[in-house]
Amino acid sequence: MKACFIVSCVAAAGAVLLTSACTDVAQSAAELKAAPSDHHSTRLMTNFHKPSANELKQKLTSIQFEVTQNNATEPPFRNEYWDHKKPGIYVDVVSGQPLFSSFDKYDSGCGWPSFTRPLIAEEIVERPDHSHGMVRTEVRSRTADSHLGHVFDDGPKPGGLRYCINSASLRFVPVEQMEAQGYGAYLGPFIRAGLIQSRTPVQASEGAVAHRETATLAGGCFWGMEEIIRKLPGVLETEVGYTGGSTPNPTYEVVKTGRSGHAEAIQVVFDPARLSFEELLRFFFRLHDPTTLNRQGNDVGTQYRSAIFYHTEAQRLTAERVKDQVNRSGRWKRPVVTEITKAGPFYPAEDYHQDYLQKHPGGYTCHYLRPE
Repeated sequence: MKACFIVSCVAAAGAVLLTSACTDVAQSAAELKAAPSDHHSTRLMTNFHKPSANELKQKLTSIQFEVTQNNATEPPFRNEYWDHKKPGIYVDVVSGQPLFSSFDKYDSGCGWPSFTRPLIAEEIVERPDHSHGMVRTEVRSRTADSHLGHVFDDGPKPGGLRYCINSASLRFVPVEQMEAQGYGAYLGPFIRAGLIQSRTPVQASEGAVAHRETATLAGGCFWGMEEIIRKLPGVLETEVGYTGGSTPNPTYEVVKTGRSGHAEAIQVVFDPARLSFEELLRFFFRLHDPTTLNRQGNDVGTQYRSAIFYHTEAQRLTAERVKDQVNRSGRWKRPVVTEITKAGPFYPAEDYHQDYLQKHPGGYTCHYLRPE
């Protein structure tokens, strides 16, 4: 259970408060419940964009339009999500882009939804705000340029941040509807917390033949990588093995010397309609330390290097973009050293290495999924 942090939050006398907020928020909630979803499928939501002004006026309620487009502020304690506690994610009401998770929501006592961090740091843009005689930091969504609220430095430790967000800027997607609405790639933390069960590939495709794409990744001992990646919604198959070197048909005894040029790697077959290559890479950069050269935890040698072996030009471009974003995110104190190279022959590892942590629960691993 999350602790509650009581933080005083006083609106400036000149701040814009919409007097019709209560009626409009209630109307907004009713409309969202009554309106059919446009994304009831297992496809991954990727087409995030800002609709035209005319479309927005038809799509949004008056308070949603005023807040997101004209920087208005809804009244505290009289908005949809200030005391909302259900598990799920909060997306931009304009574009549908994921912004915040219920795991990071807490009661700050200020009367607006408060979060300790965004779901995707790159999607939040900060701007100085000198309105109403105050000096604040405004936060907006990058994709749709929606006004969201402000970020303050009086949040709970260790991060110390409080993202104070207008409910009218958000749409809540319950955990049980995330898969159907195209947000299955964000289910990992909820599955691990036991809030929802992971679907098997057969259940997920509901008897249909799934689209298949292959990714080959290296990031230290392949046991630990496989155990985390295999649980992601959209992953169909995993196999550990060796790649990236010049020795044909290598064995573990050869690879462990560090002289074969091969890396311990995992080959992942996934359904890109449910899990994009980009989302897979974002998990990849969270489950290992990409800044340690030829090392992961206590495992040292070129066979434990961090690498993305791309199979297509599209994968190469995505890998370079995601690596650059991770490198610039400030999450790591050292530069990211992940190698991006064209995929070559992949040699499956010995049978006793396959599904190792399934066969030996509690066995050695230095991998864990870091916070987003």
